[in-house]
Amino acid sequence: MDLFKKIKVLSLEQAIVLPYLTYRLAMDGMKVIRMEHPVHGDPNRMIGENVLGEERMNAYFLCINAGKKAVTLNLAEPEGQRMFRSLVRDLKIDIFATNQLPRNYEKLGIDYETLKALRPDIIWLGVTGFGPESNEPAYDPILQARSGLMEMTGEADGDPQVTGIPLPDKGTSEHAYGLVMKALFKREATGEGSCIHLSMFESSASWLTVPITLSASFGQPLTRRGNTHAFFCPVSVYQTRNGFVYVAVGNDRQWKSLVSLEPFKHLDKPEYEKNEGRIQDVKHLNQSISEITRNHTSEELIELFHSITVPISRINRIPEVVADPLIETRLLHSHDPITGTQLTLAPPPYMTPFLEATHRHLSFPPRLGEHNQEILKLDA
Repeated sequence: MDLFKKIKVLSLEQAIVLPYLTYRLAMDGMKVIRMEHPVHGDPNRMIGENVLGEERMNAYFLCINAGKKAVTLNLAEPEGQRMFRSLVRDLKIDIFATNQLPRNYEKLGIDYETLKALRPDIIWLGVTGFGPESNEPAYDPILQARSGLMEMTGEADGDPQVTGIPLPDKGTSEHAYGLVMKALFKREATGEGSCIHLSMFESSASWLTVPITLSASFGQPLTRRGNTHAFFCPVSVYQTRNGFVYVAVGNDRQWKSLVSLEPFKHLDKPEYEKNEGRIQDVKHLNQSISEITRNHTSEELIELFHSITVPISRINRIPEVVADPLIETRLLHSHDPITGTQLTLAPPPYMTPFLEATHRHLSFPPRLGEHNQEILKLDA
């Protein structure tokens, strides 16, 4: 969509939550400029292996910063703030985003009122750990702990665990993406800009739909349950002769289909006909199913379950995910003209017209201040 190519985004960003948001906006074809301190830069530039053999371009940083440009400004100095205001005004920035602590907004000259005076229809986004009234710092695992996500993750008799991906970071990014798109629609319809304050804590807690409602409304506290579903059975991980599969029987019809298969026929019992009966005996039933699945390969079980339309999947390692035909053709790519490095990037949540037009290619993640000369007219 050519309309998105006209949108300019300026982001004072670091870590994951904002870089992932602006990465998503870059996938739409928006012009994204990431702004960093000229000395310190984004700490994530120094995380992971030094795969390029140069400073501040480590592997962790490369994953979600393709498709962007980068400038450096010291907003603690008057000259830096002057140049920042000129940048907002002269480039006609449409969206400004930051994940600075709120106490720094006015001090750095990045608060909404200051930017609104420069661009009356600007869309301003401030992402904070706990809301604009709080200056408490927050990292993803802290938010997982406080929001209850960690309480819901792990084995029933084990310690709380972090999720396999940083859900508070990525989840807040997705919520921010929706709010930005809504603000763009509002501006198109009314000509008005927006001031958006987004709390990562509120965003994280919003995923706890069932646990909060059942606990607060009906006194049914929920906690971690490992791989086994709290309300449906059998829904769990089962070991096979050559790996693991996840089986999800979501209704009684599917259960009846399952026990029609020869290896599972002895589980066709009256007490298991309804999900309520199966969930009451979930531990014993899962053990019985595991005794069967361990005698078959994952491939054999997948073929059997597909024949009766019961959901099943091998538990894939990451290389197997990358090789999946449904993923392989949707992976993104980026090429570094300096080192010749080729990046393979995760697929987008949906294939945008911009990505289709570029054949799923994004510009290489920018070096610190790489575009100072182009954008600020300064030496990089």
